[in-house]
Amino acid sequence: MVRFLTAGESHGQGLVVIVEGVPAGLRLDEDYIGAHLARRQRGYGRGGRMLIERDRAVILSGVRHGLTLGSPIGMTLENRDWVNWQESMSVVPVEGEVARITRLRPGHADLPGAMKYGFQDVRNVLERASARETAARVAAGAVALRLLEEFGIELHSHSISIGGVWASPREPIDWQVVEESPVHCADAEAGPRMMAVIDQAKEAGDTVGGVVEVVATGVPIGLGSHVQWDRRIDGLIAQALMSINAVKAASIGEGWESVDRMGSQVHDVIEPVTDPSRPWQRRTNRSGGTEGGMTNGMPLVARFAIKPISTLVKPLPSVDLDTGEVVQAHYERSDVCQVPPAGVIGEAMVALVLADVLMEKFGGDSVEETRRNHLAYLETVGPRRGP
Repeated sequence: MVRFLTAGESHGQGLVVIVEGVPAGLRLDEDYIGAHLARRQRGYGRGGRMLIERDRAVILSGVRHGLTLGSPIGMTLENRDWVNWQESMSVVPVEGEVARITRLRPGHADLPGAMKYGFQDVRNVLERASARETAARVAAGAVALRLLEEFGIELHSHSISIGGVWASPREPIDWQVVEESPVHCADAEAGPRMMAVIDQAKEAGDTVGGVVEVVATGVPIGLGSHVQWDRRIDGLIAQALMSINAVKAASIGEGWESVDRMGSQVHDVIEPVTDPSRPWQRRTNRSGGTEGGMTNGMPLVARFAIKPISTLVKPLPSVDLDTGEVVQAHYERSDVCQVPPAGVIGEAMVALVLADVLMEKFGGDSVEETRRNHLAYLETVGPRRGP
């Protein structure tokens, strides 16, 4: 229902985004999208590229007079660094030789990409495999977030681990504190220690990873389905999060922690219905808001783990693509830590999944039609014979 495509290389002219399936009548403007793009650019441990780019999505289609038309929404994001790469990344052939990259980076897409596509120059792989592409995802995700807001669904994220420093649980989470934190962390004591770990890695020419949590509130019961494997909400979210650059693990709710506990310590007890407007509340939310491949009305909580970035200032030993002999891996300008901005990317990806399953459930060619379907459904969600 709601899907998106991106195109563009890290040092090419820019990025292109197409978002399809958004109903007509949704208020949307470039400033709203730009605010989320700006959030992605912040974060302690970011590299020099963020000093160059000033990401702004230009809407080319699908919106008229501030309202979506129901047709595909097309956007472009300029790469300001393009001026320095016009020959190296030229679309048309250039005279003379362009320097090739042949030193492979462990942990990156370099080797499998070169083998898969038969490239002699690793730049053909690393340009598209770069995390620069996530700017386009955030632009697409901002459209999904705007749609979800119309139905009372909000998304937030925070860093819960960086470089082995874990934040202490905070309930409720003050999301304004998170936004003001350089490491996107709710724990004021853990934040400075996370920053110190990033500083140590930078000084050592190394990188660090961590864990991010995405929380969606206001999600109704019944998004996703138990009837087929590819409609289960847990699987859709896991795929979306695992598709983010450098992400190597994803879980819903307490996930990995639950495997060492007894069932009585894992499952969320359903409370008696005393308020018809808020039926089926739980004492806990260990399952992260899903059961049997569907949302259960509790906040949806997803976590994902980001490995340390594979491009190191002090490169690891590797091999040369041409000779197969030992060399030091190639260094391409990059961040020391991507965990803080990864939360914004995670929000975007979860929002795109939720927007898709929400439109699958409630349909509608316009926002107003979808809203009527949504409200009619909510009236049916409660005890079958009343309290």
